[in-house]
Amino acid sequence: MMDFDFVCSRKEPSVVAMIYPFTGDHKQKFYWGHKEVLVPVYKNMADAMKKNPDADVLVNFASLRSAYDSTVETMTYPQIRSIAIIAEGIPENMTRQLNKMAAEKGVSIIGPATVGGIKPGCFRIGNTGGMLDNILSSMLYRPGSVAYVSRSGGMSNELNNIISLNTNGVHEGVAIGGDRYPGTTFMDHIIRYHDDPDVKIIVVLGEVGGNEECKIVEGIKNGRLTKPMIAWCIGTCAGMFTSEVQFGHAGACANAESETANAKNKALKEVGAHVPRSFDELGTLIKEVYDNLVSTGVVIPAPELPPPTVPMDYAWARELGLIRKPSSFMTTICDERGQELLYAGMPITDIFKEEMGIGGVLSLLWFQRRCPPYACKFIEMCLMVTADHGPAVSGAHNTIVCARAGKDLISCLASGLLTIGDRFGGALDGAAQQFTEAFDSGMIPMEFVNAMRKKGQLIMGIGHRVKSINNPDMRVVILQKYAKENFPATPLLDYALEVEKITTSKKPNLILNVDGFIGVAMVDLLRNCGCFTREEAQEYVNIGALNGLFVLGRSMGFIGHFLDQKRLKQELYRHPWDDISYVMPETSGMADLH
Repeated sequence: MMDFDFVCSRKEPSVVAMIYPFTGDHKQKFYWGHKEVLVPVYKNMADAMKKNPDADVLVNFASLRSAYDSTVETMTYPQIRSIAIIAEGIPENMTRQLNKMAAEKGVSIIGPATVGGIKPGCFRIGNTGGMLDNILSSMLYRPGSVAYVSRSGGMSNELNNIISLNTNGVHEGVAIGGDRYPGTTFMDHIIRYHDDPDVKIIVVLGEVGGNEECKIVEGIKNGRLTKPMIAWCIGTCAGMFTSEVQFGHAGACANAESETANAKNKALKEVGAHVPRSFDELGTLIKEVYDNLVSTGVVIPAPELPPPTVPMDYAWARELGLIRKPSSFMTTICDERGQELLYAGMPITDIFKEEMGIGGVLSLLWFQRRCPPYACKFIEMCLMVTADHGPAVSGAHNTIVCARAGKDLISCLASGLLTIGDRFGGALDGAAQQFTEAFDSGMIPMEFVNAMRKKGQLIMGIGHRVKSINNPDMRVVILQKYAKENFPATPLLDYALEVEKITTSKKPNLILNVDGFIGVAMVDLLRNCGCFTREEAQEYVNIGALNGLFVLGRSMGFIGHFLDQKRLKQELYRHPWDDISYVMPETSGMADLH
């Protein structure tokens, strides 16, 4: 509607506000020519009416379930003089009640079941007239000399085209809607057109069913209608059927001979209306009548002026293949645009059919490969053993404190995740990188240990606060057994186990912990499963993919702690003061200075 307003050279948009009861009051941006403007959106109708007292037309796009109630509410505001009801399927008894109320209040209703209407150079309802290219080709951006009325919205767009090809264009056009009881009738609009001095020709596109066209016949007979009238009633093929025919519109069914299209066309022609022999000749007949009015000076065509240019919307231009631009995002792991979700090119239904599990999904989304079943199983095992390690570790502790402070799930999870780093859980990547560099450089385990000591650096993935060589971490035992039995080769794991022998000889708890084990084992998996080149395997280590296993696994535990605290209804946590060592700075010396 606003593109139409702009191309008509309006100074301001015709739309002053929108009413949408499902969201709060806000403003929505729309294009106005080459720039964007804000249109207020109100949650209730009263506010919209109060803020815009000059608005006198409401276009009701509500569905058939709420169109009746919203139209009734609209008619309680005297400022509204015209209402267009787009919805179809409103029960006929409700439509008749609306028509009765409108008549009592002096409100004009277009519809129901209509696309609306259009007044070139001024205003259009909804998408009447079609897209902008059709608006321009049909010259609907400025007024012509021909006014039309029809029942069908689709055929009204066809009339726009026919009239623009054969005359100086449309002055006004209305589709009253295809229901049996439209809010306004053919004659309501024809009388308006007839009394408008700028309208020189009236075109009526009627149809089978009803008796609206018969009232036009009476208007011509009694002299109320004297302007050139071109009319055609569609549905003449109904006579070819042996039984009653119900066409698409609710009112398109002849219940008497006088309601047939043929009878109406005959009656209109007999009283002097211009009636073609078929719809195909409608354009030709319109041109003949128009040319005659031009030759007699009744119509004086105005010089054609170019309308303002309206940029084509990007989405439409791209669909037509007229433009291209670099993408803001690129993705190679997921595509939701088609009929079925794809993970790395694999349909989601196939993933379930082949029972790939969460390990298989991770292999597709993280590594863009369908890894072997043993690899997917190992990934799942890593998630299982890293899911939780009790409430005392920093991540779980943070999550619990946050939950007891009344925070939501996302906040508590984030609080726990933010503790992950080199000291807690984030050693997978570091361990993988350190062991890989030493192994690939040819350093023997003892050289690696001594080199790290000289640098004053800890070996990532080595050491545990509780577990030791004599009290092994069963998580590592389980994973190590699986890797040895299923991996094609474990050279880096073997190297790390040799390092462990050296470190535990110095101190029993300097074992290969679960972070270190997963780090080196994943390198062996990536390098030897046959799905990756050595360079690709190293890239995944460098970009932090291995730490992702700990983050994903431990998130399950953090969520568990959050739910546990909520279920137990634990109160706000305050750390006991007797567990804090308060060491204040000496103040006696400072007092002596005074």
